Amino acid sequence: MKKISLTAWIFIGMAAGVALGIFAPEFAKQLGLMSTVFLRLIRSIIAPLLFGTLVAGIAGGGDIKHMGRIGAKAILYFEIVTTFALFLGLGVVNLVRPGEGVPIARTAADALAPAAPTTLAAVVEHTFPASIMDAMARNDVLQVVVFAFLFGAACSAIGAKAAPVVAFCASLAEVMFRYTKYVMYLAPLGVGAALAVTVGSKGVAVLFGLGKLIVTMYASLALFVVLVLGAVVIIARIPLGGFYRAVREPFLIAFSTASSEAALPLALENMEQFGVPKHIVGFVIPTGYSFNLDGSTLYLSMASMFVAQAASVHMTLGQQLVMMLTLMLTSKGVAGVPRAALVILAGTLTAFHLPVEGFAILLGVDAVLDMARTSVNVLGNCLASAVVARWEGYKVG
Repeated sequence: MKKISLTAWIFIGMAAGVALGIFAPEFAKQLGLMSTVFLRLIRSIIAPLLFGTLVAGIAGGGDIKHMGRIGAKAILYFEIVTTFALFLGLGVVNLVRPGEGVPIARTAADALAPAAPTTLAAVVEHTFPASIMDAMARNDVLQVVVFAFLFGAACSAIGAKAAPVVAFCASLAEVMFRYTKYVMYLAPLGVGAALAVTVGSKGVAVLFGLGKLIVTMYASLALFVVLVLGAVVIIARIPLGGFYRAVREPFLIAFSTASSEAALPLALENMEQFGVPKHIVGFVIPTGYSFNLDGSTLYLSMASMFVAQAASVHMTLGQQLVMMLTLMLTSKGVAGVPRAALVILAGTLTAFHLPVEGFAILLGVDAVLDMARTSVNVLGNCLASAVVARWEGYKVG
C-alpha cells in the first residue's frame, strides 16, 4: 500500500467519487462534510505559507530592485500568455460555433443578478490591504503577497537587525510545508468526496449536458496546453519530465476540487523542489492566481461568444475584439471571488447587451467546466514560475 503514490490514490479517489455519485447518489450527497473539511484545512495553510515563504525568500535572496525585475518579467509573461488564451478561445468558438441551436430560457432572466464589470480602479484599490489580519482571514492571496513583498523588502533593508524575524519566517515556511504534507494524506478522500457530491447532487447528466460546449472547451484547453504552454516549455528549455512530475498532483487536486486554493500549497512545494528559487516561486505563483488565469480567460472568451451564438446575436470582428480587450482588463485581480469567472461573465454579458439568460445555461454545467479551467490555471502558474526562474538565469529541473 505504501508503494502506491499520492497521484495514484487521487485517481482512485476520483474514480470512487464518480462511481458513488452515479450508483449511490443519496449517500454521495452526504459526503459534503468530508470535502469541506479537506478544503478548510487547505485554506488554513495558504496565508502563513505565503507570508513565510515570501519574506524569507525576499529578505534572504534578493533586494527590492531584484524583486521588482522579477515582478516586471512575471507581469509581461502573464499578459502575453493570457492574450494567447483569449484569442485561441475566440478562434475556436467562432470555428466550432457550439452555441448555435442551444435554446435560451428567457424565463430565467429575473432570477439573475449580474455583477457590474470590475473597473481598473477597483482592481488597483483591492490590491493593497487595509489590514494584513483581515487579508489573511479572507485568504486574499494578492493582498497577502503585496504585504509580504513590502515586509520582506523592509527586512532586507534593515539587514542584521531583522535576522530573527527572517529566521522565524523561514522556519514558519518549513513548518507549513510539513503541515501541507500531513493534510495531503486526506487528498484522495477530499477530492473523491467533492466529485461524489457534484455527480450525486446534479446527476450524471452534469457530465454530459451541453456536450458540444464541454467538448469544445476541453479540446480548446488541451490545444492551449499543447501549443502555447508546450511552446513555452521548448523556448524556455524547461525539462518536460521533471516538470510533469512536479505539476501532476497539484493539477489533479485542482481538477477534482475545482479550487485553485486547494492546489496552491502543493504547487509551491513541488516547484521549489523542481528547482525554482523560493523567492521566485513564492512571488510568481500567488501573483499569477490573480493575473495569469489562462484557463479562465480562455473560458470567458468562449462563454461570451457561446451566449451570443445561442441568442443569434451577430457580433462583428471589431465588437469581438473590444469584448476581448474588456475581458483582458476585467479578469484581473478577482481570484478571491468564488466562481470569479462567472462574476466577470455576467458583467460582460450586460455590458455588451447580450442576454443574461445565457448565464443560467452555463451555470448548469459550470461544475464540469470549472474543473478544467481551474486545473489549467494551476498548470499555467507553475510553468510561469519555472519560466521566470530560467529568465533570471537559474537552472531548474
